[in-house]
Amino acid sequence: MKQILGLFAVLFLASSFTTKTNYKKDAAVQTISILTSAVCGECKERIEKELNYTKGVVFAELDVDTKIVTIKYKAKTISQEEIVAVITNLGYDAGEAKRNEEAFNKLPKCCQSPGHCSRD
Repeated sequence: MKQILGLFAVLFLASSFTTKTNYKKDAAVQTISILTSAVCGECKERIEKELNYTKGVVFAELDVDTKIVTIKYKAKTISQEEIVAVITNLGYDAGEAKRNEEAFNKLPKCCQSPGHCSRD
């Protein structure tokens, strides 16, 4: 019986420690939303893929209808400015930051002009 009570005490302490550790990790994650110039599903895939494979980004999702990308990121690993740079270097506007024209010119034609995409 003492062994069972001891086991429960150890499990309780371990779960308390895990909860506190997870809280600290979650506290370091921030969320931002950025208006982009994305126009179609292909833009969505390109932006989400690049952001989701960027060190420090936990999650990124673009809503094509609103053109807003929501990003959860670790502020100790990546800054908002670096996230904006990822988007602009893909050829898209990001908030007030203007796109990289060279990258924009390499995008498929449908991603360069709203309403011209048949891949939505």
